[in-house]
Amino acid sequence: MPKKDARPLSERLMEKVRVEPSGCWVWTACLSNGYGIFYGGVGRSSRAYRLSYEEHVGPIPDGLCLDHLCRNRACVNPAHLEPVTSRENTLRGESHIARQAAQTHCLHGHPLSGDNLYAKKRGSSTIRICRECDNKAGREWKRKNRKSRAKVRA
Repeated sequence: MPKKDARPLSERLMEKVRVEPSGCWVWTACLSNGYGIFYGGVGRSSRAYRLSYEEHVGPIPDGLCLDHLCRNRACVNPAHLEPVTSRENTLRGESHIARQAAQTHCLHGHPLSGDNLYAKKRGSSTIRICRECDNKAGREWKRKNRKSRAKVRA
């Protein structure tokens, strides 16, 4: 069985870090989905950025997760990490959900707010729809289907 490394955690973490001109502390050891993995003993692994934050700042508050302000998943610089809710972390990201939430107007320039905003449940998420465009699409669908139904009857 391997011996446990007696050196301080901060020292063991920093030997696997490369400091970039941007200020990022880039994890140079094992990565999983872009995030640094720290192996601290037999069968034990942790996210390196979480350990770095806890080692240099303190415990992560209950119910919060860490957001990489620099958008670099491999960064373990605690100054680049901020405890936020899971929702806030998602909305700050670059996912489809975050892009849609940041949208202020539909593709045709109509505002996605007030009476023109229609929220529709799709599975576990909610999508925002422009009511004006949705109504127009409904009218066009009805017009098109009226013609095809008239052909069937004739």
